[in-house]
Amino acid sequence: MIGTVVNTTTILLGSITGSLLKKGIGDRYKTVMLDAMGLAATALGINAIVEAMPNSKYHVLFIVSLAIGGLLGTRLSLDIAFERVIRRISGEGNLAKGLSTAILLFCAGTLSILGPMESALHGDNTYLFTNAILDGITSTVLASTFGLGIALAAAVLFLWQGSIYLLAHVISPFLTADLLTELSLIGGVLIFSSGLSILHIKEIRTLNLLPALLVPPIAMGFLSIFGF
Repeated sequence: MIGTVVNTTTILLGSITGSLLKKGIGDRYKTVMLDAMGLAATALGINAIVEAMPNSKYHVLFIVSLAIGGLLGTRLSLDIAFERVIRRISGEGNLAKGLSTAILLFCAGTLSILGPMESALHGDNTYLFTNAILDGITSTVLASTFGLGIALAAAVLFLWQGSIYLLAHVISPFLTADLLTELSLIGGVLIFSSGLSILHIKEIRTLNLLPALLVPPIAMGFLSIFGF
């Protein structure tokens, strides 16, 4: 799991660096950094959508997934529960928005899914080392805006990638290119919505949409059973 450890470490180092930068800059610059992070998240989300959508074989699945996931997430009030936990840990209400964006950026990407599988099955950490560099830079920018609390995303990433690593032999037959495409498409939409929220263009409860990521594996599992 050396790749996951390295990935987790770069997020921690990036968070510490970013939080130190935050203390040394004025409010005007913090606003600029916040806007920059919002624009970056929006651009990354659009890029993921544009790359994944042409390869999707189930053109309405992501729409159905977002609808079902949104209903389930709203019923469970995931956003309220998450904000409550973050306030207890850090005492900062604004951190929840940045931390949810960080978790999506770090965990919803293809590299963060394929990386631990390649590491477990073939001993290849290339994807994870590449992801570590990207996440280190991203965590620095996020922490310079939202503070050291972004480091909490490192724990989530470790559990996420660690679980995939340990279950790699079990889930590898099911993690097809088509499923990865659908997950990337939905992940792109979620990252895009986080960007819109940070920019205050539209306040979207992105956390309530997270269950949408569970729908494609279930739906495609049923389709495969019936030979579609």
